[in-house]
Amino acid sequence: MSDRESRMMPVPPGLAGMRVDAGLSKLLGLSRTVVAELAAAGDINQDGTPVGKSDRLTEGAWLDVTLPAPPRDLADEPARAVEGMDILYSDSDIIVVDKPVGVAAHPTIGWEGPTVTSGLAAAGFRISTSGPPERKGIVHRLDVGTSGVMVVAASERAYTVLKRAFRDRTVDKTYHALVQGHPDPTTGTIDAPIARHPGAGWKFAVRDGGRRAVTHYETLEAFRQATLVKVHLETGRTHQIRVHFSALHHPCVGDPMYGSDPVLAGELGLSRQWLHAVHLGFTHPNGTWMDIESPYPADLQTALDRLRAMNGERV
Repeated sequence: MSDRESRMMPVPPGLAGMRVDAGLSKLLGLSRTVVAELAAAGDINQDGTPVGKSDRLTEGAWLDVTLPAPPRDLADEPARAVEGMDILYSDSDIIVVDKPVGVAAHPTIGWEGPTVTSGLAAAGFRISTSGPPERKGIVHRLDVGTSGVMVVAASERAYTVLKRAFRDRTVDKTYHALVQGHPDPTTGTIDAPIARHPGAGWKFAVRDGGRRAVTHYETLEAFRQATLVKVHLETGRTHQIRVHFSALHHPCVGDPMYGSDPVLAGELGLSRQWLHAVHLGFTHPNGTWMDIESPYPADLQTALDRLRAMNGERV
């Protein structure tokens, strides 16, 4: 027997004339992508007739929607050892990990790979029970494709203190990125709003009306093909560094989603963007300031060494 729920309702006046995907997204709280998938599967009927995602809603018409199956309970994520995830520091309040590439911070719908939370559970660490069920103890995140230092709350006190610190921007977040070309000026600030890309929901872009995003950078090392930059994030938007440097036409090397050159990535042996969280500075719940650093992982160090060799430098 199917565990999918059907919902019937009239089209309210405020949604009349809207596209099906946009209107039902507002009405049901689903993403437009999910609504489009339901329409394509014939799961949305208006006055008994199946409709497509771009059809228009008619005021008073009767909608019959078969909702998607409920997702698995993300809070029941099993413990799973994560290869290459090192513990940089731990005590009864916090756990600081060196997150490898290809690891998510916590479970999400559609992600079947390893997570920081499952790796910590497998290693026997207790994580704070504060926060949404599927991301208990998580006070900030790194993208799956970004490696580096990340702190997790082990106690309820730490969760409260660290969430406030990230919200108030008192945490020092430093990244190193290898970007194509040469940013001009060599040291500067990128202050440009970020929102979802209009043509791809999984991608972001600099757009008017987006959320404010501020990135500070300085050049560490310049090569003919690329520049190694040190980046301080004032805000923490999704894909912020990747989006901001792409908008300047200097995408991260190895980041085809945001316009990098695949030839250069191939020459350097990169299979992901050259972006690493090298340092995290924050106030421990006991009041002590902490500085935690993460060295470059092997793939990024190898790529940098190859670039230096290509430019005639000894490595």
